[in-house]
Amino acid sequence: MSRIPELTPRHVEASQELSAAAGGVMYAEALLIRRFEERLLQLFSEGQLFGTVHTCIGQELSGLAVARHLAPGDQVFSNHRCHGHYLARTGDVEGLLAEIMGRVTGVCGGRGGSQHICRDGFFSNGVQGGIVPIAAGLALAHQQRGLAHVVVVFIGDGTLGEGVVYETMNIASKWRLPLCIVLENNLYAQSTPQAETLAGGVLERAMAFGLHARAGSTWQPEELADVVGASLDHVRSGRGPAFVKIDTYRLMAHSKGDDDRDRAEVEAYWAKDPVALFLSQHAQAQALDADIRDRLDRAVATARQAPFSTAGGGDVPERIADPVWVSASRPRERARVVETLRASFDRNMARDARIVLLGEDIRSPYGGAFKVTRGLSDRHPARVLNTPISEAAIVGLGIGLAMNGLRPVCEIMFGDFLTLAADQIINHASKFPYMYNGQVQVPLIVRTPMGGKRGYGPTHSQSLEKHFLGLPQTQVLAIHHRYDPGRVYDELFDTLDRFALVIENKLLYAQRLAEHDPDGFVVEHTAERFPVTRIRSDLPPDVTVLCYGGMLVEVEQAIETVFDQEEIVAEVICPVQLYPFDCRPVVESVRASGRLLIVEEGMGFSAFGAEVVAQIVEARPGAIRHLKRLSAPPHPLPSCGPLEAALLAGPASIHSAIVEIVRGA
Repeated sequence: MSRIPELTPRHVEASQELSAAAGGVMYAEALLIRRFEERLLQLFSEGQLFGTVHTCIGQELSGLAVARHLAPGDQVFSNHRCHGHYLARTGDVEGLLAEIMGRVTGVCGGRGGSQHICRDGFFSNGVQGGIVPIAAGLALAHQQRGLAHVVVVFIGDGTLGEGVVYETMNIASKWRLPLCIVLENNLYAQSTPQAETLAGGVLERAMAFGLHARAGSTWQPEELADVVGASLDHVRSGRGPAFVKIDTYRLMAHSKGDDDRDRAEVEAYWAKDPVALFLSQHAQAQALDADIRDRLDRAVATARQAPFSTAGGGDVPERIADPVWVSASRPRERARVVETLRASFDRNMARDARIVLLGEDIRSPYGGAFKVTRGLSDRHPARVLNTPISEAAIVGLGIGLAMNGLRPVCEIMFGDFLTLAADQIINHASKFPYMYNGQVQVPLIVRTPMGGKRGYGPTHSQSLEKHFLGLPQTQVLAIHHRYDPGRVYDELFDTLDRFALVIENKLLYAQRLAEHDPDGFVVEHTAERFPVTRIRSDLPPDVTVLCYGGMLVEVEQAIETVFDQEEIVAEVICPVQLYPFDCRPVVESVRASGRLLIVEEGMGFSAFGAEVVAQIVEARPGAIRHLKRLSAPPHPLPSCGPLEAALLAGPASIHSAIVEIVRGA
């Protein structure tokens, strides 16, 4: 679709005269953006929009200067103030207006609204800063595939307070990514003047990372277009990323009418506004303005005729029938878990060139903190990438790679550090598929070791997976030694269509795959992609024990001793997939036993086990006659080995808990 406003025949001559004027076409496009946003403010005042509206009135020429130099295949990532960037790139007035009005005919089906737009390589999100590593990931995907496309990401000067911006500048420069960061310098971070929050210079920050840095302003649009063009030529030629500072001024409020700036200052910028001056100095522009207003009237009327956005896209467990149990197969060799993981990555990378591994210290000879990736960079050198200590940027890069069709795997060295990447997981990876109305998938794997009992202390021993359970359109898996972890990754690589977090218990890496069933018990799995494991006796169960991940090793020891010493029969349920979770295997067992013991290594408040209990109560009220939970204490874990072992569930404490719940001791 053309970016130039649609013209009626009577105004073609006027348009041609405008085009002949210096920058006439760019000003005509800027006028379209301005009138569009003015109409948004009117619609908001009439109660026809939802949430809020961030206009770029006064900044229109920055997006247009960039759009002039973009080629097919180039991509743009924008922020909360994205309307002008989107219209400059696409000209899609009707789709954007319907989207902001919440209609199904909108570019994202009305789901994204004003800040969350997606179409043909254009993306926007309202979280400042977090979009920068994702844009870098899009650029990395182009580089990996040998494509000449560039990626532009728009940020504001207020975004310079976000650390992930600098994480990304560092990586983009070192890897010479085809990325251009465009900073619109409008002197305010919402309502706070730049002078109160910004130390040092703007360009100097980019130059410190080796980025090609240049500046322009919206008051000299032709010169600005030249600056942008030269910067994008630099990026496109493979010479590394660029940074463009565009001095501009937001003439309207940050959002709707919340403007506390000095009125004399704002009026001074209105007096020299290029678009207003162009409109007042060219009589022909009045005809164009009338056409734009007519087009917007038609677009509003059309959008009003469409229904509001519809629901859909929720997560449901895969299983639609009662559990079907099959006997567990025996491993051909008693490989250690770390070896099965490494072998899976190796064979899948050999068959699928889309798989890329990113993380700290994962290349040879080190091979990661727990040696899972040792040797993989020797066999797949271009697809195993060492990163700086930049967890947010690592996951953001992975999101961008996944959006562009690759299959990235990001290693977070310790699960404790997932908190540093939480914004990327919660506000980006989990939301894009839905809010972009299915136009984007994020097939990204983040894998990380969790758990204690290594004496690593309060910040390297936590089990934090509960904080990432329940995010929309994601899945969380926890590997264990009774089901080959390599098969779990094989299945993930075959079927991945969303963000997946894989929990790998630290003690599990050295554990060998189980070759024999526990004495007096049989091991079974449900017949599904990521199975639930059941360890049962032929005798009726006295208690059901629910656990996951590395805790299964401890639970097995406990059920054997309690069987031998106390003649108590425990049945164990251990799922691989924690979310989405179907509670029916647990319900089936609890209906027979009437007792449920939940064993977790993390803190129990609002944890996985609590969710399972809620599901059981909903599905089968009264099934649980007796309930007990074992979990971590409500304080940080100590480094002292004996104290840590005493505080976390182990065979002895699990044994005691089983006896207590069965006999009431």
